[in-house]
Amino acid sequence: MGPDNQNEDRPLHRRILMAAAGATLAAGALAGGTAQAQGAPRPTAGPARLRGTLDGVTETGITMITRTGAHLAVALSPQLRVALVAAARIEDIRPNSYIGTAATAPQPDRTLRALEVSVFPPEMRGAAQGHFAWDLGEGTTMTNGTVGSLVGTNGRTMVVSYGNGEKRVVIPDDVPIVMIEPADRVALQPGAKIVLNGQRDASGAVTAAFILVGKDGLTPPM
Repeated sequence: MGPDNQNEDRPLHRRILMAAAGATLAAGALAGGTAQAQGAPRPTAGPARLRGTLDGVTETGITMITRTGAHLAVALSPQLRVALVAAARIEDIRPNSYIGTAATAPQPDRTLRALEVSVFPPEMRGAAQGHFAWDLGEGTTMTNGTVGSLVGTNGRTMVVSYGNGEKRVVIPDDVPIVMIEPADRVALQPGAKIVLNGQRDASGAVTAAFILVGKDGLTPPM
């Protein structure tokens, strides 16, 4: 990134995305958010991730139905960031694209098998670069980095580089590929599928800092 005064010249939606990038991609360090089961210990305070369907929206909060069917109320941070998740194609992943990919545990040949691939706009390049644990199942990971190569049309494989490391990731034909697009609170419409990142306080209440919204009914796959 360039000097701060160059950032001021960016269109507003790009600066919003850049400010949100850390919250979006660094979510690999967040605990998976789930509804509290009756009689279960209260979740500890700290980062939280929730997935589900948006049910209602006010100026200061939302209600949502989680994937497990729980109805939750979530506060909205005054600095809330919002982005759309739009359907994309394998052709949208090119050498030098900056992407994030959730994947299964390493295969016997040490490749990762993608569960989804998210293509980020150029202004988010470098955000939360790395390879870390994810919460789409036991052993799943998230890799954020730059595509060095993409080969084949069946059993497609890409090499993703991050810092001093790299991973080879196989992209099965049926794996969803999406693109992140700028948005604002107008995108928060009842019925939309969302992934929410935020903070849980000591009482268990969650405040959203960043919400990914599926475009045109899409369920964000990350």
